[in-house]
Amino acid sequence: MEFDVEPIDIGSRAPTVLLNEADAADLGVHAVERVQLRHANGTSVAIVELTDKLVSPGVLGVTRRLGHIEGPVAVSIAPQPASVSAIRKKLDDIELEHHELHQLVRDIYEERLADVELGAYVSAVYANGLSLTETTHLTECMAAIGEQIQWPEPIVADKHSIGGVAGNRVTPILVPIVAAAGVKIPKTSSRAVTSAAGTADTMEVLCDVDFSIEEIRDIVEDVGGCLVWGGAVNLSPVDDRIIRAETPLSIDPRGQLIASVLSKKKSAGSTHVVIDIPYGEGAKVLSLADARELASDFKRVGEHLAMHVECAITNGAGPVGRGVGPLLEARDILDTFAGEGPADLRIKAIRLADLLFESVGVDANAAHILDSGRAEATFRAIIEAQRGDPDISVSDLVPGEHTHRVYADRAGVITHINNVYINEIARRAGAPKDPAAGLRLGHRLGDNVVEGDLLFTVHAESPDKLADARKLTERVEAVRVRHPDEALIDRV
Repeated sequence: MEFDVEPIDIGSRAPTVLLNEADAADLGVHAVERVQLRHANGTSVAIVELTDKLVSPGVLGVTRRLGHIEGPVAVSIAPQPASVSAIRKKLDDIELEHHELHQLVRDIYEERLADVELGAYVSAVYANGLSLTETTHLTECMAAIGEQIQWPEPIVADKHSIGGVAGNRVTPILVPIVAAAGVKIPKTSSRAVTSAAGTADTMEVLCDVDFSIEEIRDIVEDVGGCLVWGGAVNLSPVDDRIIRAETPLSIDPRGQLIASVLSKKKSAGSTHVVIDIPYGEGAKVLSLADARELASDFKRVGEHLAMHVECAITNGAGPVGRGVGPLLEARDILDTFAGEGPADLRIKAIRLADLLFESVGVDANAAHILDSGRAEATFRAIIEAQRGDPDISVSDLVPGEHTHRVYADRAGVITHINNVYINEIARRAGAPKDPAAGLRLGHRLGDNVVEGDLLFTVHAESPDKLADARKLTERVEAVRVRHPDEALIDRV
C-alpha cells in the first residue's frame, strides 16, 4: 500500500510510524509490529502505533527518529528483530546463547525494540534470572558497544555501590581521598533510578556533571579524578536504555545489575574496582548469604574481563548519613570534609578507600588523607575543574522551604529505618528533580528516643509536593520505634 506522509511527534525513541486503524486492518498489521517503508531516500523499518484520530486513512505519520521522508511511501509488513525470539526464550526461562545476547544488545543499541519489548526483557530477567555464563557474555557484549576510554596508567581505580540505601553518598568523599594519594580515579556515576538521588544528582548541586570523553580526560589529568554523569558519554550506552525500562518497574535484576556495573567500568578503562554491596532489611540484598553470592559473581565476571574486583559487604539495613536528596546529601559531604559530618558516612568512605588502596597496592591511609585536609583540597579542585564554585559552603546550600516534621509517638529504641519508605518520601517531596527537596534524619538506628523527639524533617520546594510526601508519612512507618522489650524481639 502507498501512503502520503505527515511528520508527527509522539515522543518515541525508537523509529516509529503512526497508522490509521483502518489502514492497519487492510495491511494486516498490529500495534508494535514492524513495517518496511520504501521511499525516495531508500528503505526503513519502523514500529507501528495505531490511531483513529491523529492521522487520516491513506496518511502515514512519521516520527523524527526516521529522519526526513517524503511521500509517497510504499508500506509492507516487516519481520520482527531477531532478538524478540530471544526475549520469548528468556520469558520461558531458557538460557540464551552468546550470539543471542549479542543480537539483543545490538538491537537495543540500534533502538529496534519497542518499549514493551524492552520491558518484557527486563521482566524476564527479573523473573527468571541470568546464569553466570549469560551474565558474563552479556557484560562483554554491552562493554563492546559504544566508546572506550584508554588510560596510559597501568592502574585505574573505581568504586560502585549497587544502591538501595538512602543517603549513602560515599563516592564524592572516596574519590578525592584516592585521587589525593596519586591514584587515577575517573568516576562516572548514575542519576537516581529508584532512590532520591544518585551521585550525579548530588554532584550537580555543586558543579557541572555533563562532560565529553575528551573533557573527562582533561579533568582527570589535571586533578587526578572526576565525578561526572556517565549518561553524558557513550560508555556502554545499552545500559542506559535498559535502565530506562527498569525505572518505571523499580526493578534491578541481579544478572543485569552485574552486567550494568562492570560493562560501564570496563568501558571507562577501570582496572581495579571496589563494589559496595549493602545488605539487610530494606536493602536490595536481604541476607548475608545472598550478598556473598553476589560478591562472588561480581569477582568471577570481573576476572573474565581482566578487571580486579573487590567487594565490600556492608550494613544496608538503614540510611547512611543524615540527608536524603541531592542538596541535603551535598551538605553531608561538605560537613564530612570539615570534620563535622555523620560518623557512619565518614567511616564507610574511609573503609572503602582503604580497601581500594589495598587492591591497587598503594601504601596510603584514608583517614589521614581525609583529616589532613588533602581530600577536601582535591574535592574542591574537582569542583572547580567541573565548572563549579570551589569555595562553596554548607550555608550556600539551603533546603526546600516547605517542611513537615515527623515526631516519635512513643518512647523507645529506633529498631529500623526503612530505606524504601525514606527514599519514597523524599521522592514524593520532589527529589531528585527538585534538588533542594528530600528529608533529614534526626536520629539514627539504635538511638533511644522519648515521645515527641524529632525523627525526621521533610523538605520540599513546593507545597503540593510536600502535601504528597506528608500523606505518605502518615500511611507508612518509615522510622520504627519500639519499647526496649519489643526491640529485643525485633533484633531476634
